[in-house]
Amino acid sequence: MASQDSFGAKSTLDVDGKSYEIFRLAAVTGEGLDVESLPFSLKVLLENLLRTEDGADITADDIRALAGWDAEAEPDKEIQFTPARVLMQDFTGVPCVVDLATMREAMADLGGDPAKINPLAPAEMVIDHSVIADVFGTADAFERNVEIEYERNRERYQFLRWGQGAFDDFKVVPPGTGIVHQVNIEHLARTIFTREVDGELQAYPDTCVGTDSHTTMVNGIGVVGWGVGGIEAEAAMLGQPVSMLIPRVVGFKLSGDLPDGATATDLVLTITEMLRKHGVVGKFVEFYGPGVSVLPLANRATIGNMSPEFGSTIAVFPIDQQTIDYLRLTGRSEEQLALVEAYSQEQGLWHDPEAEPRFSEKLELDMSTVVPSLAGPKRPQDRVEVATAGPAFVEALKDYTDNPDATVEIELDGAKHTIGHGAVTIAAITSCTNTSNPSVMIGAGLLAKKAIEKGLQRKPWVKTTLAPGSKVVSDYYEKSGLTPYLDKLGFNLVGYGCTTCIGNSGPLIPEVSAAVNEADLAVTSVLSGNRNFEGRINPDIKMNYLASPPLVVAYALAGSMNVDLFNDPLGQDQDGNDVFLKDIWPTPTEVEEVIATAITSEMFGNGYADVFAGDAQWQALPTPEGKTFAWDPESTYVRKPPYFDGMPDEPEAVTDIEGARVLLKLGDSVTTDHISPAGAIKKDSPAGHYLAEHGVGQRDFNSYGSRRGNHEVMIRGTFANIRLRNQLAPGTEGGVTRDFTAGGEVTSVFEAAEHYVVAGTPLVVLSGKEYGSGSSRDWAAKGTALLGVKAVIAESYERIHRSNLIGMGVLPLQYPAGENAESLGLTGEETFTITGVTELNEGRTPKTVKVKADGVEFDAVVRIDTPGEANYYRNGGIMHYVLRNLRKA
Repeated sequence: MASQDSFGAKSTLDVDGKSYEIFRLAAVTGEGLDVESLPFSLKVLLENLLRTEDGADITADDIRALAGWDAEAEPDKEIQFTPARVLMQDFTGVPCVVDLATMREAMADLGGDPAKINPLAPAEMVIDHSVIADVFGTADAFERNVEIEYERNRERYQFLRWGQGAFDDFKVVPPGTGIVHQVNIEHLARTIFTREVDGELQAYPDTCVGTDSHTTMVNGIGVVGWGVGGIEAEAAMLGQPVSMLIPRVVGFKLSGDLPDGATATDLVLTITEMLRKHGVVGKFVEFYGPGVSVLPLANRATIGNMSPEFGSTIAVFPIDQQTIDYLRLTGRSEEQLALVEAYSQEQGLWHDPEAEPRFSEKLELDMSTVVPSLAGPKRPQDRVEVATAGPAFVEALKDYTDNPDATVEIELDGAKHTIGHGAVTIAAITSCTNTSNPSVMIGAGLLAKKAIEKGLQRKPWVKTTLAPGSKVVSDYYEKSGLTPYLDKLGFNLVGYGCTTCIGNSGPLIPEVSAAVNEADLAVTSVLSGNRNFEGRINPDIKMNYLASPPLVVAYALAGSMNVDLFNDPLGQDQDGNDVFLKDIWPTPTEVEEVIATAITSEMFGNGYADVFAGDAQWQALPTPEGKTFAWDPESTYVRKPPYFDGMPDEPEAVTDIEGARVLLKLGDSVTTDHISPAGAIKKDSPAGHYLAEHGVGQRDFNSYGSRRGNHEVMIRGTFANIRLRNQLAPGTEGGVTRDFTAGGEVTSVFEAAEHYVVAGTPLVVLSGKEYGSGSSRDWAAKGTALLGVKAVIAESYERIHRSNLIGMGVLPLQYPAGENAESLGLTGEETFTITGVTELNEGRTPKTVKVKADGVEFDAVVRIDTPGEANYYRNGGIMHYVLRNLRKA
C-alpha cells in the first residue's frame, strides 16, 4: 500500500551532520486538534499513524481522531498500530517459531510461496526461561544448572538455531546471557529507532510488542511497548498491524522522594495496590510531575515492569536527562544519545516536570509516604506492610489450614529443627523486576555482608538462590567485593534467567519437601519477582510473597513469615547479642557509594559486545538447515501443530453454539497460570502419562513452559494447575472436572474434553472477574481452543487473554452488568445454546448474544472489541487470517 502524507508531516532532522527523515507531530493542526497537550504515549502513537498512513488501514481521519482525542470519552475508535520490533522469550517464542514453520508448510499446501512467511519487523528472542535452579548453594551451581539446561533443551535450542538461519531479521540471544527484559533495556532497546525505508534513513520512536507480559519494563526508558500473546506477535512479525482502540490514559503524578529504608520495590508494590484498586485494565498509565525527575531510571523500569500486575496496557515514563544518562551508562553510542535527545525535544517527547498533559483520570503519590512492603500470599496487588506482615500471615493462614499450630521435626546436616506453617523454604533473588535495579541489588549484597560480619547465617531449611537479569550484575558484585558474602549465605549464582519467578525454582531441600507434604504445611517463598500466583513458584509451597532483594535476604535469615522483622532478632552475633534488621540494613549513602565506584559503562559494553554469539555449547549445537523444518515424529519437544490441517482457502461461515456443556466453572482471578501452568509436570497428570508413554523419564519431564513446542503436552496441561478449583467438581483441586458423557463422573479435564470431542459436543467455560490475568500466555488460549471450548463466559477479562481467545477462534462473552453465574442460578450442569453469533457473517459484530441454559436466559455481552478482532474470529483465528491475506498478496 502506498504511503500518504495528508498533513505534510514528512521532514528532516539534522543531528551532528547526519540527516534523518522524520514525521513532525507539529504538522498535525486544525480545528479541535491539540497535539501539544497530548500525553507522551499518545504522541508516540500519533507519530506511528503519521508514518504508516496509507489511506486504507491508516487514514487521515484516524490521525485527526488521535490528535483531537477526547480524554473523557470511552474508547470506541479503532486504530492500527505498527510496532518497530517484536521481542520474545523462549517459552513463548518457541511456539511462535513453531507456528511460523507450520505456516510455511500451510502456505505451500495452499499453493502460495512459503518465503512470504518471514518477519517483516525485526524480531529478537532472548532464551531466559529455561534454566531451572536444580543446584543451589554451591560454587559450581551456575555451571551445573547450565549443563542440565542444555541436556534438557537441546532439541528446542537446535530448533531455534534453525529458525535463526531460516528466517530473515530474526536474532536469538543464547542461554546464560540474561533475562529478556533486562537485556532489552540494557542493550536491545533504542528509545529512538532508525531504519532505512525506501532509500531514506528514518528516525522514529522505538516501539515494541513482546511475547511476555513484562515487556512493559521498557516503558521505563520511554519506549511504548507492551505484552501480547504469541499469536498476536506472530501477526506483527508478518507485517500485520496491532488492532487497538485509542485508550483512556491515566496520569499518575509523582512528587517527593523515597524515605530512608524504603526501596524501589516498596514503591512499586504501593503503586500496584493503588492502580489495581483504581481500575486500569485496558488503559495506558503515564507518569508525570516533579517526582519523575528525581526517580532513577532503574526505579522507573521496575515500575514499568509491574504494569501487568496492576492491569494496565503500559506504565510509561517520558524521555528526559535520566533516560540519556542511563543509555550512556549502558553503553549506547554518543551518536545514538544525540539522536534520542534531539528527536525527543523536536517532537515534544521530552519531559517537562511542570506540564499537565490532558489525561482521562489522575492519581497522585507523594513518594515520601512509602513504607517497606511485601505482597502476598497469592496476588501482586495484595500489599502488606513489613511492620504488620506477621499478623497478616496468621490471618491469611486461615484459608490454608484448619490446624494452624502444626509442626514437624526435620534433620538437616546432623542437626534437628522444628518447622511449621510459614517456614520460608525458598528465598530467591530473581526476576527482571528487581535484578535490573542496582540500588536494591547492591542493598541485598551489603545486607549479606553485614549479616556475615555479625555472624548470622540463613536458616538451614531455606533454599537460597541468586539469578540476576544480566552478567553485568555479577560484574559489579565482583568489583564491589560483595560476591563472597552472598555466597556464604547460600545466595550463589544459579543462572541468568527467570528461574523462581516463572516456576523454575527447582525442588526444595529433599528433607524439607518430605516434611512439608507429610504434615501438609503451608510453607512460604519470598522472592524479588513480579508473580506470586498459586501453584506457580513450587508445587510444595502454598503461600508466596514478593519482596525487595534486601528483604529476601532478611527473610532467609529469619526463616519464617511469622515474625516481626522490625522487632524480633534475626539471630545472635559472635558474643551472643541479639542482631536486629536495623543493625544490618544498609543506608542509602552506603548503597550510592558502592554504585558510584562499582558500576561502569565498560561493564555493559563488554557484557553485550557479542551478545548473539553464545558460548561454546551453543556454537557446537548441530543446526538443521532449509527453509522448511524437518519435523521429527519422535520428538517430545517440537511437533507440528494441527492448526492448519484441512484449512480451506476461504473462511467457513460462523455458526451459533448449540448443545454445549460446561467444561469448567471457575471463580474470580483465574490466571493464565491456572489455565496453562508453566512449571513442573506431575508424574500422575495426563501430560506426565503422555511423556512416560513416549519413553521420557520423570527426571527429564522438564516444565510445561519448556515443552510449549509440543501441542500434545500442552493440551494435556491446559487447566492442569494443581491449585485450580473447579466448582463443577466441588472438594477437588487441580485439573479435574465432571464428564457428562459418562454420567457426570469426575475425571481429568483432558479426558473429559476428549470424550466431548468424540461426541461432537461443543464446550463452554464459566468464570468470574479478571479471567485470564497474569502472563501473556498464548497456550492458555491455544489449549482452550484445542480442548474444544467454543466460548468463555466471564464477569470480566484481562486484556491479553481476551485478545488471545479471539486469536484462536474462541468467543469471549461477558455476563450482563452486575450478574454472574451465581446470581443467574447457573450450576454448570446445564446444556447451553448461544444464538446471534451468526450476525458476524453479515459484517457486523453483535453487541450481545442470547444465552439459554436449561430455563435460564440472558443476553451476554460480546467482547469482540474491534473490527480487526471480528475479522480474526470470522477466519477461525488470527493465524488463519494472516495466512490467507499473505497468500493473496
